[in-house]
Amino acid sequence: MPDLPPLSAVRVFEAAARLENFSRAAEELGMTQAAVSYQVRQLEDRVGRPLFLREKGRVRLSEAGRRLAPAVSAALSDIATAFANLGADDSGILAISTIPSFGGTWLSSRIGRFQIAVPDLAIRLETTGRITDFAREGIDVTIRSGLSPWPGHTAEFLMRYHVTPICSPDFLVANDIKEPADLLRVQRLAQDDPWWAGWFAEAGIALPPAPPAASILFDSQLEEARMAGAGFGAALMTPVFWAEEIATGRLVQPFPTLYFPPFSLWLVRPEGRTGVRKIERFREWLLSEMAAERARGMAPVEVWTPPPVTKR
Repeated sequence: MPDLPPLSAVRVFEAAARLENFSRAAEELGMTQAAVSYQVRQLEDRVGRPLFLREKGRVRLSEAGRRLAPAVSAALSDIATAFANLGADDSGILAISTIPSFGGTWLSSRIGRFQIAVPDLAIRLETTGRITDFAREGIDVTIRSGLSPWPGHTAEFLMRYHVTPICSPDFLVANDIKEPADLLRVQRLAQDDPWWAGWFAEAGIALPPAPPAASILFDSQLEEARMAGAGFGAALMTPVFWAEEIATGRLVQPFPTLYFPPFSLWLVRPEGRTGVRKIERFREWLLSEMAAERARGMAPVEVWTPPPVTKR
């Protein structure tokens, strides 16, 4: 085993280097400033060079300290993650983070089936659009939209993202919408969304008119569905997410044409979590549900193709 410095001194160095302040490092670690200074000195004696420059009551990293700090921070983060993962793997809770459009529609209406199939596993479902810090937030697996790959993570393809105009049946009748071109003369939600141009191109309409100067921006399809369902316009939405509303007539999909933006839905987890039983059980169930959607014709069969690698 390599001759390592005391972990306590390394931990103190990481905090002091990150904060560049011995007093604040002492507060964070529950130590005295003198103890922090002593631990840093011990580490400096071990490496044989100063890690901090002391200047008039303040400290800053030396060249050696700047070289050492990122590696120490990454190593301590890996250690913390390993212990957090060990505890999380043994727990009976699966923490899932997902984008709102998917989590608030498709997944939330089916997750009960997974709970029945795996009754010994509790579910914590979080919907958010922000990037997940797996270790800090205690998340086991996420569902995200994007291009992949994400360094340090395993991403498994679920479905090509796709959208098409969806509106209320009253809006369809009131505006006499019978062909794609009719959507050019009616209210469209988020008209400045470039996906509208993509959908019109797929429908054979080369150049829709310029959008108005002001438009409502939505965080997810959940808000768009409420607006569209209330008859305020047509929205670009993913029909498989709204299959129940379309089947019951609360929403309508006037045209079969789909637009495929250049990204997909992925099941994402840290590389070190491959093989964790509770994640694998959810993965197997989710892939099975997705396959069933494609077999029923509810999800497009188009799959993701990696972009070509450009040689330099």
